[in-house]
Amino acid sequence: MTLQKQQNQKWEFWIDRGGTFTDIVARKPNGELQTHKLLSENPEQYKDAAIEGIRKLLGVEKGASLPADKISAVKMGTTVATNALLERQGEDTLLLINTGFADALRIGYQTRPDLFALDIKLPEMLYKKVVEVDERLNAQGNVLIPLDAGKAKASMKQAYDDGYRAVA
Repeated sequence: MTLQKQQNQKWEFWIDRGGTFTDIVARKPNGELQTHKLLSENPEQYKDAAIEGIRKLLGVEKGASLPADKISAVKMGTTVATNALLERQGEDTLLLINTGFADALRIGYQTRPDLFALDIKLPEMLYKKVVEVDERLNAQGNVLIPLDAGKAKASMKQAYDDGYRAVA
């Protein structure tokens, strides 16, 4: 029996953990898809929504261990961090970018709803501070200017000392 065939005889789970709900899509060993939705936070009922969802879909009793031998994959993503960033909640973010590109995200593509507006309203940037690091790659990914790791580390240490705990 091939590895692929063995994996198909096990459960697979894809989970999206959101701020309000956790959505789970499961593929049963027979290939059938099943979905389940839970509140992401429900401490009276469970500690972790993803584990609880897997438990419910597998029919595992509360308190019993999940049968790892029946599961081939658990893939999880979250919109929590993205939403926090977009809503300007959480830590201030530092943008770490190659030297010469500090204003690349501010400049953007110059697309705007009113092309001929004289008073352009730019959106607030998602980051609070920019630190440039010396490194350059060409279009093929070859190093043109190697990373100055010492300078980058010193810059990030300074940002940390300034209170930054999130880096993009």
